[in-house]
Amino acid sequence: MSANGEGSSKPAALTPTPPTNGNGTTAQARAGLVPSNNVTTKDGVTVRTRIEPTLPVDDVIRALCLNLKLRDPPAMYALRDDNDELVTNDNLRKKVKGKVNLKLVNAPAIEAADIVEKLVTRDARLAFALTALRKYIREEQFADEFLKRDGLNELISVINTAHGNTLAYALTAMQNLMELDHGWNNLGDDFILRVVQILSSKQSLINVCRPATAILKKLVEASAASAPIAHLASSSKGPPAPPPESVYRYGFEAVFEQIRKEARMLETVVDRLGSADTTMALYSMMLINSLLANATDTRWDEFINSIERLNVRKAVIRLMPSHTIEDLTSCILDFQANMMRVTYRQKMTLVEPDFDEVHNAALKYIWSNSKINEESYGPDILKWRKLGFDSEDITQEFREVGLLGLQCLKHFVAKDPDYWAKVVQEQLSRPEERRCPIAKASNEVADLLSEHWAIYAPGYSSTTFKPFFLNFYKVHALATQFFLRMWNESGASRGDFPRLVALTRSQVKVALRRENERPWHEVEQEFLECEYRAVRDRQMKELEMEDDVMSKVPMRNLRAKLYKESFEFVRQQRIHCLLEGAWFMNGIPVIPAVPRDTIRRPSRPWRFIRLDNGLKYLHYVDSTIKFPVRKGLEDLPERIDMTMVSEIATGTCVPYPNVLQGIDVAGASSPLAASSLSFSLLTPSGSSLADQIAPDQSRWADWTDGLNMLRKDGGHVASKETETFVQALTEIGLKIKLLDLSGEKVDIPSGLVAGPPPTNCDFFYSNLPYETQG
Repeated sequence: MSANGEGSSKPAALTPTPPTNGNGTTAQARAGLVPSNNVTTKDGVTVRTRIEPTLPVDDVIRALCLNLKLRDPPAMYALRDDNDELVTNDNLRKKVKGKVNLKLVNAPAIEAADIVEKLVTRDARLAFALTALRKYIREEQFADEFLKRDGLNELISVINTAHGNTLAYALTAMQNLMELDHGWNNLGDDFILRVVQILSSKQSLINVCRPATAILKKLVEASAASAPIAHLASSSKGPPAPPPESVYRYGFEAVFEQIRKEARMLETVVDRLGSADTTMALYSMMLINSLLANATDTRWDEFINSIERLNVRKAVIRLMPSHTIEDLTSCILDFQANMMRVTYRQKMTLVEPDFDEVHNAALKYIWSNSKINEESYGPDILKWRKLGFDSEDITQEFREVGLLGLQCLKHFVAKDPDYWAKVVQEQLSRPEERRCPIAKASNEVADLLSEHWAIYAPGYSSTTFKPFFLNFYKVHALATQFFLRMWNESGASRGDFPRLVALTRSQVKVALRRENERPWHEVEQEFLECEYRAVRDRQMKELEMEDDVMSKVPMRNLRAKLYKESFEFVRQQRIHCLLEGAWFMNGIPVIPAVPRDTIRRPSRPWRFIRLDNGLKYLHYVDSTIKFPVRKGLEDLPERIDMTMVSEIATGTCVPYPNVLQGIDVAGASSPLAASSLSFSLLTPSGSSLADQIAPDQSRWADWTDGLNMLRKDGGHVASKETETFVQALTEIGLKIKLLDLSGEKVDIPSGLVAGPPPTNCDFFYSNLPYETQG
């Protein structure tokens, strides 16, 4: 046997005719080398070699060094493919079967030592060293060698002093290191503050801000609450905590404590939502979502107040018309889901002015702006009844809408204090029976809007943009003004309050219809310019079609309870689909969400994916054809850690045209257009772990929603199918409950009388579904 040199004038140094053993197996084959594939040395020599895929990589390298008569020991070498990906025991079989060209290069230990030396010297080679570092640091073998040589401290030192592109390279290297679940557990507050300061500076370059934003996001999510069980230490005195060497020791509070030291940091991040660079806007959106999803009780009020003060909702609404890339759409929907959770929490928070200074201050603001002269009513004035409440027990009055109702009323007053004072004085000038209970009306409107946007439970959001929901306080103000106008135009009295609530509910449905399509000025027109008679006539027609019992408070509460149960049922069904597994087409990303240097082109067109029973890993196998996959995980050698997945981006990729010629891909209008049935699993840094195309809409909905539901924060529902399914189950459950409630009015017989037996045997039992039988 011989090996021919390619790309060099000298022949490869392999034994021409190796001796065989008694079984006819050559010594070279036992070493793992038989002429077949290309391996290129550092000197440019290419040899034809077959590698036995069952051998460890160290044995393969040792055999290569022996046959090529290299002087350096095998420990100084490693194998990489044409894309510079390190060959390991885990991927050797795949690369050998794919006949991938390999290169014999410096071992990770050699590369790490060389890069650390360049970081220390800070000479002209620093930029080249950082470029190589950000590429190799993702590899666990290289990262371990880099960390052993105190490379992390040297990298942090560069980050503390560098500027411009050098700083961008260093931050990207740190970002890539943090994709590993070890090695960065000793990052101190000084480092976090430095990253915060970088983001706070408006002079920072975009390529600096991107990795800095991703680093902060990763730190926010690296808390004990999000750590896998393997990274927690059991404790009999309290909940499990991460051991000292775990990276899950940071979290929201560690980051927010440093953010508080830079007053303009959050403001600058929000400003970048309007950046012309869509990727910068995407990263900023992801950081805000991460902070919202991980905010702790200790700093909750402070952080949410900051978000509201900076008017993040308005900035996100501006992004909606320009959502040209699907991953930005996904981030906006995530933000909506987060704000749903914020709104739900506010609704469930009791108003307690005696114990909470913020609540007390809000009530004082409302009262002082009402301009009521307390002296004219004497010392025993029942002031809250003057504003329309039924009692002076504020906690009880806000019980149904909680802090959300208080904030709505405060914003209504703040929008136009003079109008508020005028309305209050106008109502007080009327006989008590004819006064509109303004504060009570405000709470009812807040409750109606909560019902309209299904704010029943955290963890669920719509599949479409809801800019009117993000304008919750403005919509509340318009609807409250509508309520007051209808009260005046109809000449209502106290007993007509429920009728006016029903009228407002009807108008809310009409004014907020097709939310993702209609402009804001049409909503204002619906509330401010409609006439009482027209609204009343339309409502009467609606009542003819729908029983008024459905609008009662007990029915609304029942609907909310059934909604939660239906959502949990659909969640379990979607996750069951993941546990069963399915075939998908491999794809290639065509959007800026996935950095080009992270794209790995699969050598086979099909992939079968299955979730393990622990709901921690997606196991998969790539194949040239579809084949029957056995139960369990034996046929699925590869896996994806779900803790690494921070986003399920949809509409992201197309199939490889040279791999899938002749295959019709549903949802793709052209070879260059992303399929509507595609999705990508993205890490916090934006790199892709998988890019798949579903065979049909049903499987796409099952998997995108199922994967989102696996996320700690519940994610958002991506498909209309799931949203419709949840609503349909809720309505069916509601009708069944109504049948139960009214069943006692039905004359139920105590027994059934059997009819006469058949006169002959000329009959059979049909296999058709019951509902299709005649």
